[in-house]
Amino acid sequence: MPAKREAAETASSADVLAGYERLRQRSARMLGWAREGDWAHLVQEESSYVMAVEDLKRREQGCQLDQDGLMHKADLLECILEQDAEVRQRLEARRDELSELLGSTRRRRDVNRAYRASGAQPVPIDQGRR
Repeated sequence: MPAKREAAETASSADVLAGYERLRQRSARMLGWAREGDWAHLVQEESSYVMAVEDLKRREQGCQLDQDGLMHKADLLECILEQDAEVRQRLEARRDELSELLGSTRRRRDVNRAYRASGAQPVPIDQGRR
């Protein structure tokens, strides 16, 4: 009977580690989308990633990993965190880029309003990009 219990725990440990490997793969895909600037796919993948994390969290409860399993899990988590840091860095750069574009558009709009208020001809918003 103890052999069956040990086999069940081993399968559970293997399942948990496989779950972390799938998270690492999802994280790698998210990084790929971020590097390509494909923000729509990144958001979709991130949504799936969050659900996978929640699922793994539930399945991992009560699972005891041996020393090798803990080391493997730590390696996977380290990789995931490194990928996450780069994704976050790229998202912050994109946010800054979008903020700059919004600021530029607002400034042009404000200038146009000022011209209109003074009776002058407004400058088309698109003209500044040419």
